[in-house]
Amino acid sequence: MRNFIYKNSQWLSAGILLTFLSSFGQTYFISIFSGEIRNTFNLSHGDWGLIYGFGTFASAIVMIWAGGLTDIMRVRKLGPMVLCALSTSCLFMAFNPVVALLPVVIFFLRLTGQGMSTHIATVAMSRWFVNNRGKALSISNLGFSFGEALIPLFLVSALIYFSWQKIWIIAALVTLFSIPILIWLLRQERSPQSIDAEDQSWGMNKLHWTRKKTISHPLFWFMMPAVIGQSAFNTAFFFQQVHFSEIKGWEHLSLVSMFPIYTGVAICMMILSGILLDKFGTAKLIPYFQLPMIIAFILFAFGETLYSALLGFIFLGITSGANTTLPNAFWAEFFGTKHLGSIKAAAAAAMVLGSAIGPALTGILLDFDISLNLQYVGISTFFIISSLLMLVGISRVKKDLYN
Repeated sequence: MRNFIYKNSQWLSAGILLTFLSSFGQTYFISIFSGEIRNTFNLSHGDWGLIYGFGTFASAIVMIWAGGLTDIMRVRKLGPMVLCALSTSCLFMAFNPVVALLPVVIFFLRLTGQGMSTHIATVAMSRWFVNNRGKALSISNLGFSFGEALIPLFLVSALIYFSWQKIWIIAALVTLFSIPILIWLLRQERSPQSIDAEDQSWGMNKLHWTRKKTISHPLFWFMMPAVIGQSAFNTAFFFQQVHFSEIKGWEHLSLVSMFPIYTGVAICMMILSGILLDKFGTAKLIPYFQLPMIIAFILFAFGETLYSALLGFIFLGITSGANTTLPNAFWAEFFGTKHLGSIKAAAAAAMVLGSAIGPALTGILLDFDISLNLQYVGISTFFIISSLLMLVGISRVKKDLYN
């Protein structure tokens, strides 16, 4: 592992930088400001959830097209363009005075941050590293972990001294000043496998699957509940973190202080899942990676102490860590890398769609007096179903994978 990191440090660092900067479009970042945004624009939980959901849904639609750009553009060109757009989106949030423009702000933040910054990094790692795809994805995704561990604590503390708008200006500047770093890291960019035919990786039945053929295959739809559900309900949990703290009677800072533990578990699981992925392949691992989520949401629903929340974060971290490697490697392993950008764009759009559904759904249900505790029981049930569907779907195509 040490030798692998040393030889490929510049490309892995580019992936880490992109995933870290995606934080500014991720729910755990935006949701920190939920209270301030709702107070500024006089919004209810349901109003804010619908605005967030609408903007995110629109970004999911555009991702289907935008994600395909990774098949025709190099990362050193596409990456800076996306980061420039992300920086502008942060400034848009900081200076937006009109509630009607909030869905547009969310659209651009989610498209450039959660959507494209993440997509570019994961597609690049999946293409550039075939035999060590799991390791590359796990290392690249450390950017997510650093962001989740460090940023919420900084933000909650910073809000004591700075207005929420000023913090968005800082985010814009951090993103802007990172563009030259990304360009420098990719001064000798690897050639995408979509261009170099000899480096392409086959999918099932030794075929180069197109997006059209992938979407028409039953396995794609067996995987969709897991893809959408993971994004929807993990997003919803962090989106509702302020309200969750209130109903449990905890200080918000006490809950946020557990994020580094959650992140630490996610990092350990991310690295472990990457190693196991390279050894065993995704087929043997992916049907089971959401099982800890079932336990996590049961603990969040019925736990009344911070210790129960801590245990819930540990189980949540296990699945979150595995989620950064296994699903991303799944698309490359089962459908090949020649059209990976387009295929993964469809999956990324589903993921972004899920992140739109989760906050909107939980916000609407709260407005109808359906408690978070009851919602979390339903979410646990959902993950039981999604795990069974993955198991059935993978079992049906194993023979095609190894033909």
